Amino acid sequence: MSDRSQSSQPVRRPSSGRRRGIALVAVVAAALAVGGTLPASAGPQQSHGPRDVVRTGMERLVSDDGFPAALAATVGRDGRSRDYTAGVADLSTKAKVPVDGQVRAGSNTKSFTATVVLQLVGEGKVKLGARVEKYLPGLLRGDGIDGRDITVRQLLQHTSGLPNYTDFILEDVFDKDRHTYRQPRELIDIALEHKANFAPGASVAYSNTNYIVAGLLIEKVTGRPLAEQTTERIIDRIGLRHTYFPGVGEEGIREAHPRGYHAPKPGAPLDEITELDPSWGWAAGQLISTPSDLNRFFSALIGGELLKPAQLAQMRSTVKVPADAGYGPGVRFGLGLTSTPLSCGGLVWGHGGDTPGYHTSPGVTDDGRAATIAVTADLPPTAKGFANVDKLLDTALCRK
Repeated sequence: MSDRSQSSQPVRRPSSGRRRGIALVAVVAAALAVGGTLPASAGPQQSHGPRDVVRTGMERLVSDDGFPAALAATVGRDGRSRDYTAGVADLSTKAKVPVDGQVRAGSNTKSFTATVVLQLVGEGKVKLGARVEKYLPGLLRGDGIDGRDITVRQLLQHTSGLPNYTDFILEDVFDKDRHTYRQPRELIDIALEHKANFAPGASVAYSNTNYIVAGLLIEKVTGRPLAEQTTERIIDRIGLRHTYFPGVGEEGIREAHPRGYHAPKPGAPLDEITELDPSWGWAAGQLISTPSDLNRFFSALIGGELLKPAQLAQMRSTVKVPADAGYGPGVRFGLGLTSTPLSCGGLVWGHGGDTPGYHTSPGVTDDGRAATIAVTADLPPTAKGFANVDKLLDTALCRK
C-alpha cells in the first residue's frame, strides 16, 4: 500500500503487491539513469525564501534522487496553502511541471473505498463485524480461504489473510498487459489460486485483494457502480474538482499532468509509462487526483466531514504492523488509513500510493496541517528516493 509518511527515521514503503500497496516494486539499490541533472523550479504560490525547507527538499528529490518531477501542496499551521514543483513534466520536451497537476493516486484509493464502506455502516446497511459471506455469498473460497470466516473489518484493516493478487501480475502490468482491461472478479480469482497468508485475524499483511472485495461489497449493497458511489459520496460532496475514477478503457489522464516513468530493471533508463489501463487497481488503486485534492480529502475525512463520529473512531482504531513488514517505527493500520509518529510529535494520518509512473505521499494532522508530495517515477531512481519523499513529508508537516 503505500502508507504513511514517517517519523524522524525514513520509512521504507512496502513494495508492490508484497509490501506496498498498489505499490509496485521493491526499492532498488542502484541508481537509475535519468539522462542527467534536471532543472528545479518552484510553483507560483511557493515561498522563495532561503528558509523554505520544502522548496529545498523538492529540488533535492530531482537533483539528488533523480525523479523527473516532484509536486507538492501544503497547508501550514497558519492555514495558508502553498504549491511547489520541481523538475520537468516530460523528459523529452523538458516541459514545465504543472502546478498541482494530476497524478495517478494509487493506493490512496483505498481510503476512499474504506470511507464509502464506513458510510454504509453509518447508514445501517453494513456491519463491520459481519462476515463477507453475508454480502457476497460464495465469493471467497480457496486454500485456507472462506468468506464465512472473514469480517468486513478484517478486509479494511488487512487482517483477513487474503493473498495479494498484485504479487502475481505486476511484471505483466508493466509489460504485455499494460493496456489490458481486467474485471474485479478476475483479480480476486488470481488471488484465490494461492493459499491464505494466515487465518483471519491472526496477523496483519497488506493485500490489495481486500479492497477489491470491499469494492464489490459496495456495489452489491448499493446496487450501483463503485465509481458512481465514490463520486457522489466523496468527490462531489467535498468539492474535489480534479479527482476522478477513470472510466472503463480510459488510459490517459484528463487534465494537466506530468508524465510518469518506470525503469524496467535496476540501473536501466527511465521509460515513459503514463498511459495504461488502470483497471488492475480498481477499488484498491485506480483514482486520479492532485496534491491539493488529496490534502482536501484527508483533511475532510479526519475533520469529520465524511463520516459520523462512531465510524471515524472505528477508522482511526489501529493495529500494530509486524516489525518485519518493511514499515518504519510506530506505523499502524486503521481502516483504510495509517498513522505514523511525526518527528516533531503527534501523528500523521493518511495512506500513500504507488502505481506505474507515480508515487504519492499525503498526510494530515489533527490540528489541520496537511501535505502531499508526488513524484513521477515508480520504482524510485535511487535506493533512498522514496525514503527521502517520506522525510520531506515529515519536514513539511513539522516546519515552524
